[in-house]
Amino acid sequence: MAMQIKFDHVKADYQLGPIRAANIIDDISLDIRSGSFTAVIGPTGAGKTSLLKLINGLLAPSTGSVQVGEMVLKKVTKKADLNFVRKRVGMVFQFPENQLFAETVKDDIAFGPKNFGFNEEEVERSVSQSLEQVGLSRALLKRSPFSLSGGQQRRVALAGVLATKPDILVLDEPGAGLDTRGKSEILSLIKALNEKEGVTVLLVTHDMNDVAQYADHVLLLDKGKSASYQATESFFSDQDQLIKWDLDLPDVVQLQRQIEQRTGIEFKRTSLSKTNLIDQLIEEKLL
Repeated sequence: MAMQIKFDHVKADYQLGPIRAANIIDDISLDIRSGSFTAVIGPTGAGKTSLLKLINGLLAPSTGSVQVGEMVLKKVTKKADLNFVRKRVGMVFQFPENQLFAETVKDDIAFGPKNFGFNEEEVERSVSQSLEQVGLSRALLKRSPFSLSGGQQRRVALAGVLATKPDILVLDEPGAGLDTRGKSEILSLIKALNEKEGVTVLLVTHDMNDVAQYADHVLLLDKGKSASYQATESFFSDQDQLIKWDLDLPDVVQLQRQIEQRTGIEFKRTSLSKTNLIDQLIEEKLL
């Protein structure tokens, strides 16, 4: 199902008990096309997690609206519409393994489908398919999730989200706390879902290498506002913008800049991978 996301002059306040932060999202208007992979970046407190919660219906706009597919979320939204959106939008928080609770891996993964009204056959099929998607063996189904390694626990948590067959995935630094290999495996899995199954992805990250490697668009937030929304290559080509926001360069972009400075040759485009950079070096007859 095509699931475009559209923010229309959205403002949102954050409230936790007596603590209130006004306009944590401050007048954002934005169209995110179906099937895209958007990296959401910005300083701490910029509103990144709040933006994800608005898409999932966990946070309501104080003004404006968020359209998710055919559903429009406003300050007051019908419970049935919220349930529909939450079924279609899978949300993965930081350290999702902390949300594991069931006695077995199977029960944990099956919780979402059961909660959304899947019948027994659909639940079984969803559990098997999502387990396969995250690269885990069926031999783990009867194991306690708490007996698994940290990387395996995170895959189980992700499988639980995927079991509801979401069209959109919103993820808040899913690689946090993992070693380099574990992080790469999780992000590669998410990229595969985006490319092979057309799942729309929004990924909060602080790692510019991840942005360059996985995302096709970059959304930069600052103080609850959309400071920039561009295709990834265009984003990293805008040196004035990068300097203004004091952003780190991905390793491959930094290497390209060093080569350009040493040779005096300005490449035609910004390389987002080593393969791209090698192709341009050959094109410029530097290899």
